[in-house]
Amino acid sequence: MSLLQILWFILIAILWAGFFFLEGFDFGVGMQFFGLAKDDHDREALYQSIGPNWDANEVWLITAGGAMFAAFPYWYASLFSGFYLMLLVVLLALIYRGSAFEFREHMPTIQGTRLWERLIVLSSFIAPFFLGMIFTAMASGMPIDAHGDLTAGFFDYVTPFTLVGGIAVTLMSYIHGLNFTRLKIEGKITTRATAQLKLLYPVLLAGEVLFAILLFFYTDFIQTKPLLTVILLAILVVMTLLGWYSTYHNGKTFPFLLSGFGLVVVVVLLFTGLFPRLMVAHNPAHSLLIATSSSTPYTLRVMTYVVATALPLTLGYQIWSFYVFRKRIVSHKVIE
Repeated sequence: MSLLQILWFILIAILWAGFFFLEGFDFGVGMQFFGLAKDDHDREALYQSIGPNWDANEVWLITAGGAMFAAFPYWYASLFSGFYLMLLVVLLALIYRGSAFEFREHMPTIQGTRLWERLIVLSSFIAPFFLGMIFTAMASGMPIDAHGDLTAGFFDYVTPFTLVGGIAVTLMSYIHGLNFTRLKIEGKITTRATAQLKLLYPVLLAGEVLFAILLFFYTDFIQTKPLLTVILLAILVVMTLLGWYSTYHNGKTFPFLLSGFGLVVVVVLLFTGLFPRLMVAHNPAHSLLIATSSSTPYTLRVMTYVVATALPLTLGYQIWSFYVFRKRIVSHKVIE
């Protein structure tokens, strides 16, 4: 296993972590269109809060998938063929979600607007749920043969661990979105967001305990990397407790950062547990390994040069974009 192979494994983890941090609050805000918003003023404020950035945030998903294809083609082939239907559902959810954001602005009737807003809510639930299931299934083990082909049945994809993983990612995204709403919007909607957070943080803590228990039974993370796994799980719980405490003391920026980095910690936990594998097979001899599933050294080297140039520019643009649209949004109902 070369340094470049390890570097690209880490870079892909960073891309997925960036996606869940940024798109996580987008998903959460999308879920709030009917779970938190009470009228058109609230829904318009929610839309405006993510309107300038939601499509740029999804670029991280495209980049992560492209990096997997270029750096680890065998990983990409096994994952995208074996999880084809689940990934198709995620793709359709993202397509309809993006379309719904645009079409809701051009509907001549209230009924038409409501239809697209309901689609925003539904797709914002579906995408993180299925992504959470895919990642936990990838870590817990799948029926992969000696050629890297994944042929699984329904109960290989749907297990207590993958269901909890899907629910956990969805709930964490919703909480991240609530924290973003409190940070970005002024009005009564933020009071409702705070009330929901006070109820949901204990639920998340209970879910994290359940996730840790299932992690022990469905993966080998505790057996192969006990110290790192326990430390990361402890960090996740501490960050949730701090976010809950800060919410009670009217913190805004700190809880938002904590909920975002909580999603990052989950990604780090899964990638740390996978290393030096890319996908876990029921037969350990058939697991996809970093050392044997990567592109050629030349390809990895060229990609590294490209990323060293493009990534700082992309990060710079996104930071500048958030800075330009940094002003808080006031729900119109507050000033009527």
